Amino acid sequence: MSKYIYSPSQNAFYPVKLSRAYKLSGTWPTDGKEVADEIYIEYAAKVSPPGKIREAGEDGMPSWVDAPVPTPEEAAFMAESKKSTLMKSANNMIAPLQDAADLIIATESELKALAEWKKYRVLLSRIDTTKPPEIEWPPLPNFIS
Repeated sequence: MSKYIYSPSQNAFYPVKLSRAYKLSGTWPTDGKEVADEIYIEYAAKVSPPGKIREAGEDGMPSWVDAPVPTPEEAAFMAESKKSTLMKSANNMIAPLQDAADLIIATESELKALAEWKKYRVLLSRIDTTKPPEIEWPPLPNFIS
């Protein structure tokens, strides 16, 4: 017996051992199909291949299909999110290096790393996230403390 079923209408996997709880709550899918463990591992336990999303195929089983192209607004939102994440990472790298410099206890290597991370942060701040996909992200600094 399979450990999971796949529901094409929900595009989701359900563990068979929890079927009673799902049924009691009225959420057990009526179109579920038993799947081999390999199918579950491929389509639920692994990260999707780049540029692909999981979707129910014509046979009612999971398959990888091309991810839809984001709208300009979605692309700008994703670019802004990436910029924000990269900026936070840069700030986290700069803070202790700047502390060491301020206290005049920074090593030569730390001072070089500080300069590289500050340059990276400035270049990152200049990114216009309203113009994806033409964005050229600055490379991460070579100095990682």
